[in-house]
Amino acid sequence: MTAWPRAGASVEERVLLAIEEVRPALRRDGGDIVLVRIDGDVVEVRLRGACRFCPMACTTLAEFIEERIKLYAPEIERVVAV
Repeated sequence: MTAWPRAGASVEERVLLAIEEVRPALRRDGGDIVLVRIDGDVVEVRLRGACRFCPMACTTLAEFIEERIKLYAPEIERVVAV
């Protein structure tokens, strides 16, 4: 498990920390994730490898990735794959 974000960490730093926490699970399944950008309260990510075409990608995004990002950066409202 990744360390909790340091006090005063920016939204981007906290989102990246959350991504680093989920990345090992995605890589075990042959995939990966990349932060594309943060636009206000929306995080855009790109799923790569096996995750890109996986039929479970929407569930993974909503129930795993978005949950972790919102835990670290509660001001984020949505996470979308682009």
